[in-house]
Amino acid sequence: MDLRDYLRIFRRNWVLVVALALTGILVGGVASVLIKPTYTASTQLFVAIQSSGTVTELQQGNTFSQARVQSYVKTVTTPVVLGPVIETLGLNDSAEQLADRIEASTDPNTVLITIKAADDSPAKAAAIAQAVGNSLVKAVDDLERPQAGGTSPVRLSIITPAAAPSEPSAPNTKINLALGLLIGLGLGIFLAILRTTFDTLIRAESDLRQVTDAPLLGRITFDPDASKKPLLTQTATQSPRAESFRQLRTNLQFAHVTGGRKSVLVTSSVPGEGKSTTATNLALAIAQAGQTVCLVDADLRRPMVDSYLGLERRAGLTTALIGSTDINDLLQPWGEDDLYVLTSGVIPPNPSELLGSDEMKSLLSRLESAFDVVILDAPPLLPVTDAAVLSQHVGGVVVVVGAQKTSRAELEKSLTALGLVGGHLLGVVLNRLPTRGADAYSYSYYSYGASSTVDKDLGAASPALQSMDSNVLAELSREPATFPREQSSVSTALRSSRQGN
Repeated sequence: MDLRDYLRIFRRNWVLVVALALTGILVGGVASVLIKPTYTASTQLFVAIQSSGTVTELQQGNTFSQARVQSYVKTVTTPVVLGPVIETLGLNDSAEQLADRIEASTDPNTVLITIKAADDSPAKAAAIAQAVGNSLVKAVDDLERPQAGGTSPVRLSIITPAAAPSEPSAPNTKINLALGLLIGLGLGIFLAILRTTFDTLIRAESDLRQVTDAPLLGRITFDPDASKKPLLTQTATQSPRAESFRQLRTNLQFAHVTGGRKSVLVTSSVPGEGKSTTATNLALAIAQAGQTVCLVDADLRRPMVDSYLGLERRAGLTTALIGSTDINDLLQPWGEDDLYVLTSGVIPPNPSELLGSDEMKSLLSRLESAFDVVILDAPPLLPVTDAAVLSQHVGGVVVVVGAQKTSRAELEKSLTALGLVGGHLLGVVLNRLPTRGADAYSYSYYSYGASSTVDKDLGAASPALQSMDSNVLAELSREPATFPREQSSVSTALRSSRQGN
């Protein structure tokens, strides 16, 4: 992972990281309040060698004293030194217990010994430190005195008497707060990385690219009003939602420019990803560009197109497939553009068999001959096989991926299912993208006037446009075949197609 990946992880989990960091600070503060204060007093001793004072003896004595100082430091915590301290002060501690509260040290190349004593009372800490210093002076004098008698060649002197400290040495509130902050941050970052590692949901394009390199045809942000106003015509013309479907329309033309078929299947991996609204609004966007479009509700499990558009559902696709009614009488015009809708009809007991039948293949051929574009809304790929069966009869497949709804494993299984049946994947559409947060998608777009055409959309499309062959560009910019908007004209085209078959 690079720096951008870590920044994305932090943006996704910043609440968790900040919460744990604040918790760490809180724990450090509470610990500082609850821990009983400890006071530390210290005294300092000087080690000297008693000599006649000549230069040679002074040099030898200094070298000798430096070598002996380390031994005296070790002697501080022995019963020889601490026993008299306990007896003098009347302490209830043993020598081993008192040694845990005593610390002796010396600086390199010096003859100074520093003794520190810790206690919950400042006065007692000073008394213990002073008593230990006095006891060490006497113990060294006894240990270094010659057996034959005489005075000890080593003399220890207290040069800094112990004084009662005014402030406790522990707890250190600043250190505890800083330590709590560091531990909280570290734990938060660790949990954020762990959470991201085990999070398999597709949340942004970076997650999508871990599964497939298929073209990303469109990004549609989540609109809380979409459940009440799902149609493109129910939003403002220049709204981000409307612009996203126009961009999807344009990119789909790029992806399908070399295809001979006019039909496009829209599906998803699991229910609830927004494939029906995507198919419906895509059909509306294409119709607004001046092309004749047929929207077919091929979801014979849970049809939704009729409820979105307010059309009759009882007579539709299944009615045409069983041959009880001609397709000319089943197509329902919608809106002011050249959009015709074929609803699902009565839900059959065998949807997969109907969608994979020769009648379905023949029906698609007739629709393609009469319309510029045929959009089919199909069931999800994983729960049932309807979409995989139907993908063999269409020119291409668009898979809708619901952000924070679909896992990488589910999308991978869906694309594998399409590949096994030879379905032509045109690309994917990222739907329900958040407008805020680490995975937020935002873009700027130009304000199109009332005279906007599909040519302007093509001109504002992907930079790949500049590298495309001039013949392809000419084909893209060519005006679409215009069909009369009257139902009778479409019926004539369908009848001609039927007679030709």
